[in-house]
Amino acid sequence: MSDGMSGDFTAWLRGRADEQLRALVAARPELMMPVPPHIEGLAARAGTPSAIGRALDRLDRFSLSVVETLTLQPGPAAYRDLRALLTRALPHRSRAEERRRAQALDAALRDAVDRLRAACLIFGPDEALLPAPGVTEALDPPAGLGPPATEVFRHHPPEALTALLADIAPGEAADPPVRRLAALLAEPGTVERLVAEVSPQARAALDELAWGPPSGRVAGARREIRTATARSPIEELLARGLLGATGEETVALPREVALVLREGRLHRDLSPGPPEIDGVARDQALADRTAAGQAFTFVRSVEELCELWSHDPPGVLRAGGLAVRDLKRTAQLLDLPEWTAGLVVEVAHAAGLVASGGSVDGEWLPTSAYDAWRIKATEDRWAVLVSAWAGMDRAPGLIGERDERDRPINALHPDLRRSAASEVRLRTLSVLAAAGPGIAPTAASVIGRLAWEQPRRRVAQRDRLAEFALREAEHIGVTGLGVLSGHGRALLRAFPPYGAGEGGAGAGPAELLAPLLPTPVDRVLLQADLTAVAPGPLVSDLGRWLALAADVESKGGATVYRFSEGSIRRSLDAGQSADELLATLGRHSTTPVPQPLRYLITDVARRHGRIRVGTASAYIRCDDPAVLDEVVADRRATVLRLRRLAPTVLASKSSRATLVDALRAMGYAPVAESLEGDMLVARADARRTEGQPLARGGAATAPDPDIVAAAVRAIRAGDDAHLARRGPADAPRGQVPRSPSTATITALQEAIRQGTRVWIGYLDSQGHATSRILEPARMEGGYLTAYDETRAAVHRFALHRITGIADVN
Repeated sequence: MSDGMSGDFTAWLRGRADEQLRALVAARPELMMPVPPHIEGLAARAGTPSAIGRALDRLDRFSLSVVETLTLQPGPAAYRDLRALLTRALPHRSRAEERRRAQALDAALRDAVDRLRAACLIFGPDEALLPAPGVTEALDPPAGLGPPATEVFRHHPPEALTALLADIAPGEAADPPVRRLAALLAEPGTVERLVAEVSPQARAALDELAWGPPSGRVAGARREIRTATARSPIEELLARGLLGATGEETVALPREVALVLREGRLHRDLSPGPPEIDGVARDQALADRTAAGQAFTFVRSVEELCELWSHDPPGVLRAGGLAVRDLKRTAQLLDLPEWTAGLVVEVAHAAGLVASGGSVDGEWLPTSAYDAWRIKATEDRWAVLVSAWAGMDRAPGLIGERDERDRPINALHPDLRRSAASEVRLRTLSVLAAAGPGIAPTAASVIGRLAWEQPRRRVAQRDRLAEFALREAEHIGVTGLGVLSGHGRALLRAFPPYGAGEGGAGAGPAELLAPLLPTPVDRVLLQADLTAVAPGPLVSDLGRWLALAADVESKGGATVYRFSEGSIRRSLDAGQSADELLATLGRHSTTPVPQPLRYLITDVARRHGRIRVGTASAYIRCDDPAVLDEVVADRRATVLRLRRLAPTVLASKSSRATLVDALRAMGYAPVAESLEGDMLVARADARRTEGQPLARGGAATAPDPDIVAAAVRAIRAGDDAHLARRGPADAPRGQVPRSPSTATITALQEAIRQGTRVWIGYLDSQGHATSRILEPARMEGGYLTAYDETRAAVHRFALHRITGIADVN
């Protein structure tokens, strides 16, 4: 873009009102990081390739078509001419349909031009619209068109172009061959004549290239071909300049030829509005209840994960992430499919509930934030998780796939980051919201709508991320039966660019979810077959206690827990007594504790701890010498190399853990004890790690209005100072001022107080005396800070180098 165009754009931008600059920041918040010093800085930043690329990526297909149409014009375009060009791209329908689409085009074009001008992608009045600096270069090539003929034939030998021109337009001309060929192809009549000369097969190839992509691969593309010797359809086109070789095996369709083939249309079947969303109608209330059930289950899955990893944390791989075997084991323990377990792990990590320990051999552990999270109400816990899911820059759906080096992509691995993940996820939810209440859109319909809303996104990546988002939203509880739930719509309001149609106020997702959640119960039904039936979701404390004292046998509408000797011993190892177990069961059971369960608990407790294992290397002690006699006499104890120290004490060189495991295998129920003789709690205390800063995705929320207003004020103030800056002034002529030091200091203090200018003499680093005109600002620490008019800059002056001071005439 020329300097004149940049200057016009800067002047136009400077003339925008503060409200319009605030709208620019809202549309392109990256322009304010950091805040530009003045309008010229803002204009320069708005024209950088990265900033323009981001802004263009946000455009829908119609708005992008408007920008592309402007970039293809030779100069400024009037609004009415722009409308006429876009009207040609509308598909031909019935007369009534054409009138309706024309009205829709008028409304869409007016809205698109206003939004593009607000985002500073185009500028100027309606009578002379222009693309902003840098936009044309960022859209090269626009509208699926190839390069101009001058670019296509730039590297062709002049003699080859002369021979080509002799075949298609004999005659002499002073212009270089490439310019002459470009001029010929710019004439529609010449292109139409050349196209009429080729075979139907060659014409079909042209029609295929006309709407893009405008290039292809051909063996021997640079071979010399004349119209008389052309045999294949491609050779016919190369011989007439309708195609040009851009490499040894690549050809391109010149832009001028494509425009003629498109018959004046820059876009094919342009639609001013988004495609309709197809879907199945469902009951919204049923969908909300289904989504609430999924939300409750997901919260409990995250809680179970954190409890599991509190006591048995998996290791961190050397390259980062969670090992495949650890994910499989976690999925089995949570009773979830692997992809669902991966989603639970990733969301817990994104919410800051799980992080890696800082040691060399790190482990994945819950963070201290988990303790604060788990005491919240279920709806508040879900709100934390779903907000983290919506904003995270990771794609859990890729877990288990392989990267470009054919290595598996693990959960929690850095390779799961995708910069577009959050934006595609939220746009997918906004499409579900646009479908309306009670409509479950088809996946193909959602992907088609996203293709219209994000035409510049990589198609394969966008479509896969959208499919992941639909699947994950259903499992997390944002959607139910494919319908966006009421609390899912409330979630979108937290991300204004995507929830604009949902209103700016209203109940939050937690408030809307709360009435739909099942009420947790604190009662279970104990049965004589050593099972406990939970008729609904248990309160957190009871659920954790029961998971320790019993094993989950089945899940569903009611969860069945089974008590066994191992589960009871697990509770006893954790420090509970038989009386405490029975008291807790009696307190939470709707029926008396069954006799078989009572007998099981008392029997395990009676045998539990009769044998004590300590460190000698390790020792065994028991108050009943007869029991130790049985242990010593048992052949299976031979490998333990036991030695009797006293009637009630045996010593061994084996470790304490080995002794405990061996005695349990022999049918005993020992417990470990400390050096002081206290029983050790086998279930270690829950471990925690510090949370770590988490990377977020590109789905930034709208900037705070107060911050935007302050940024605009700062830019205006900086621009005023930039325009008012003075150039260096000439140093005064005459003798350099000299005065006593005391008089100099006094005069400088007076100049600072009154804000007047002074003339001083100053010794530079070489000891030469120079004259300076200053506006003193402050004096401290032996230095004077002042604006030096002779240098047009702020400087600090050492007071001992000032030779004197005088008034400025």
